Amino acid sequence: MSLIAIRTRLDAAMAQAGRAAGSVTLLAVSKLQPDAKVLQALQVGQRSFGENYVQETAAKWPAFRAQFADAKVHMIGPLQTNKAKQAVELFDAIHTLDRVSLAEKLAKLAQARGQCPELFVQVNTGQEPQKAGILPQALDAFLKDCQAMDLKPFGLMCIPPDAEDPVPHFHMLADMAVRNGLSGLSMGMSGDFERAVAFGATHVRVGSAIFGARPQA
Repeated sequence: MSLIAIRTRLDAAMAQAGRAAGSVTLLAVSKLQPDAKVLQALQVGQRSFGENYVQETAAKWPAFRAQFADAKVHMIGPLQTNKAKQAVELFDAIHTLDRVSLAEKLAKLAQARGQCPELFVQVNTGQEPQKAGILPQALDAFLKDCQAMDLKPFGLMCIPPDAEDPVPHFHMLADMAVRNGLSGLSMGMSGDFERAVAFGATHVRVGSAIFGARPQA
């Protein structure tokens, strides 16, 4: 496991960018990883994890939380509206708020529960038709819709196109966050998290660089 090496690189990136130590949360992306690898990460002090699937999280995390009560689990995969109720009970944060219908469902659940996971709006910065996310030009209006529902996103998330330099996308997301008064930036993965830190990332999502190649679903 390369968790210690990734932490070292993250600490160096924060220092290089003039960021305060501990200002960036490392999300260890544990989707589809064997329980033994996740347990190993927990045992060496990792407490924030990213998962993609509601059903997998429901099966895997209650036992881990019973042993590690301070562990936090973030939803970083697409969320189906019909699984929103289960998701708000399982996750400490949801990084993939990407449409009005999901916002409406989460708002109703938040009102009923009196609380809501921390929310990030996914922005399709590359405007890729096959990818989820609010288009950049529609973001301001979407955030106003959320506000009208008494839903208060904490930040923004993006997944830059594979074949492009991620830096312009990080810059764009940071600018949109500032414009809308949002403090959270979920951006940067195994291959580019250090560059994301330089542009203000508050959460980086690192999987293969920590756990190795992911088993196929």
